[in-house]
Amino acid sequence: MADYSSGPVTLTGMILSSSPVSDSDRRVVILTKERGKITAFAKGARRQGSRLLASTECFCFGTFKMFEGRTAYNLIEAGITHYFEDLRNDYEGACLGMYFLEFADYYTRENNDETGMLKLLFQSVRAICAKGLDNRLVKVIYEMKALVVNGEFPGIPAGKDLSDSAVYAINFIVNTPVEKLYTFAVTDSVLSELADVATSYRNAFTDRKFKSLDFLDTLGV
Repeated sequence: MADYSSGPVTLTGMILSSSPVSDSDRRVVILTKERGKITAFAKGARRQGSRLLASTECFCFGTFKMFEGRTAYNLIEAGITHYFEDLRNDYEGACLGMYFLEFADYYTRENNDETGMLKLLFQSVRAICAKGLDNRLVKVIYEMKALVVNGEFPGIPAGKDLSDSAVYAINFIVNTPVEKLYTFAVTDSVLSELADVATSYRNAFTDRKFKSLDFLDTLGV
């Protein structure tokens, strides 16, 4: 039984996943700045006319007001600042964004300081929606920087013959603040080098097959 005696809390975050519960409710997983990854239930969110109908979709970023229970939260209000509507008409971008959400869900935990990962996720989804950025490069940057944020990036791979441009790009990704990450472009040959490094490190440091990667593979991303 939930105990709501302490009153509601307001957390800032992004919805990683949303699934139906019963005929009218939703279960959402939110990556928050204050409490890491949390699970919340939104009663009546699937009903037409519900004020939580649009606010409990994946990618929604903003503030979430909720009561804390013993094992989950009860979402009662949301103030969404970014819905990322552009992804609704961009199949490739939506698939890439879902991969970013899935990756963040894998890497984050409840009650951890996940501020860095939330910033990276937000800026990376923004980068997908931006015009003129290569989604293949956005994916590589996100994968590498996620390892950096989580303290697992091992540095330039030893014994791998990389071009100077690829080494420079990797060092830029490692050392640049998240807000300034998506400000460069590379040639296709350098991008291929970066993708090889990112893939090898992802395989080495994760033990899950990401379902969204299968769709990206078919799209060549």
